[in-house]
Amino acid sequence: MAHQHLPKCTCKSCYEKEISKAEKELHVELSANSRREFLRSAGKLGLGLGIGGGLVTPLAASALSDDDAAYKEKNMAQNKAIKNGKATILTLLHTADIHSQLMPHDEFFLENGKPVFKKRGGLATLKTMINTLRNNNPASTLVIDGGDCFQGGGVASMTEGKAIVPLMHNIGYDIMLPGNWEVVYGKEMMMKDMFAYNGVKVCANMFHNTNDEQKGDLIFPPYFIKYIVGIKIGFIGYNDPLTPKRQSPAYSKGIQFTFPEKNVARYIKILKEYEQCQMVFLLTHMGLAQQVGLSNLPEVNGVDYILGADTHERVRQPIAGKYAKVTEPGAFGSFVAKLDIVIEQGVVKDHTYQLLDADPEQYREDEEMKELVRQAREPYKKELDRVIGKTKTPLMRYYVIETPMDNFITDAIMWKFSPDIALSNGFRFCPPLVPDPATGMADITADFLWSMLPVNNEAKKGWVTGQQLWNWMEKELQNAFAKDPAKRFGGWVVRFKGMEVNFTIGKEAGKRVNSIKIGGRPIDPMKEYSIIACEREGDPDTTICRLDNVKAPQKLGLTMHSIIEEYLKKFSPISPKLEGRCTATDAPAQLLTQLMGIGYTFR
Repeated sequence: MAHQHLPKCTCKSCYEKEISKAEKELHVELSANSRREFLRSAGKLGLGLGIGGGLVTPLAASALSDDDAAYKEKNMAQNKAIKNGKATILTLLHTADIHSQLMPHDEFFLENGKPVFKKRGGLATLKTMINTLRNNNPASTLVIDGGDCFQGGGVASMTEGKAIVPLMHNIGYDIMLPGNWEVVYGKEMMMKDMFAYNGVKVCANMFHNTNDEQKGDLIFPPYFIKYIVGIKIGFIGYNDPLTPKRQSPAYSKGIQFTFPEKNVARYIKILKEYEQCQMVFLLTHMGLAQQVGLSNLPEVNGVDYILGADTHERVRQPIAGKYAKVTEPGAFGSFVAKLDIVIEQGVVKDHTYQLLDADPEQYREDEEMKELVRQAREPYKKELDRVIGKTKTPLMRYYVIETPMDNFITDAIMWKFSPDIALSNGFRFCPPLVPDPATGMADITADFLWSMLPVNNEAKKGWVTGQQLWNWMEKELQNAFAKDPAKRFGGWVVRFKGMEVNFTIGKEAGKRVNSIKIGGRPIDPMKEYSIIACEREGDPDTTICRLDNVKAPQKLGLTMHSIIEEYLKKFSPISPKLEGRCTATDAPAQLLTQLMGIGYTFR
């Protein structure tokens, strides 16, 4: 990690201590303010009341290293209480952000500071892996998915998620949470897909916002209770409350989202005091920064773990907040998080956590699932397997600040329309596409295009002043790096071509941008510049890519997919790479997470 510009020593060790201290102080202040406001508006049945420390099941204070976790798992069965039959193991298997990646795919890893790509995932691999782990403890294992499942691939897009439902059934999930992309097909389709799942659905902060008798009602049950291994455990679900801002607003029409602080203490009280749950888990799809922030709020006192999702982070050691530990299990079906908890006479005695690879070489693909995937793809196979171009360099999107994949997308927009600036929203999802070492090429298929751009919206043009661009860039950087975790969303910076931006993460909100150049020249605050990005359904006509008050907005009559295909016909094979379009003074170009200063590393 590059050094932050701080008034004190800026070596890595001191920097992380300073940031950690600052974040802790901020969390305490935010928690106190939120708490006071919450208590003022609390109702009956203990609304907003915290749970006393005496009811919280104590867990080990420090996270486990990978080696320690493997050692403890290997020797868990040798636990004396388990051997003499006085204790049992509760196993939770957790996936999230599968994004309809049906087949084994390239996956990115960082080893010795260098990118490494390996084949991972595929639902047939994932099923074998989950069955193998579940069969080790069949009576006491729960399989959980944290959302963003039926969107992000060609089959899902062409069936509005319906084709993904029987595949998830076949794996046998017990509990499921809607993610921020579950709204992509609209509320009614989200409900049809989610309620078609055999597993239990939970979400405590999505409400009907309609003009009928459903208005104000929860769309899904807020929590789920399970009696297992001789104890009661409870799960409370939360989707990202910022979904209507992150996604096209039209997707969330008829849905009202609230922040967890509004009702989580109420449900914890119900589960702990009335249901007498010995353990409580929050199942969340809010992004790692928000989830760590939540773990430091007193409203979640009584929660043991926050099983998180959304930003595709790979938490290999639980992150210990003040009131709960936080995990996140990666994405694309490439990983499974495994939490084993030893229970003896209703008391937690031991626990171990691991993030495990869904490795096709270790877990042979399940033949039944392979056939189901084949059947799901068959009606669309010819179109999905159509090769639209080739790449000579890896197409990937894991970097927070700039990515080769989005450079490719904005290159295509710039070539087609020649605006001053081409914009890409910079989605986090889509697994990498890596050239074959033998040929030096990788085929870009229509299916991969759906993974890369899962909504095929029309290109839209408008004009903005340099000052508007500067202010908008400050807002986008605040979205990614706000010191208050509750104000961060997504986890990455918007991407572009035609503009060069330099910024400092560690500066205050509204003061992060150091310089902007457009067409190689310093930005002129008074000059008007043309911009092009994709249309977002439900936005005001004068909004483009969250940039408001755009002049002369105009839809251009071509979808993003058609622009990409036309570009590839002319320029394939492509070889996009990092070019320094967007740089930070205090972070490397290959920054892999927005959550710095707490010891977490993406790898």
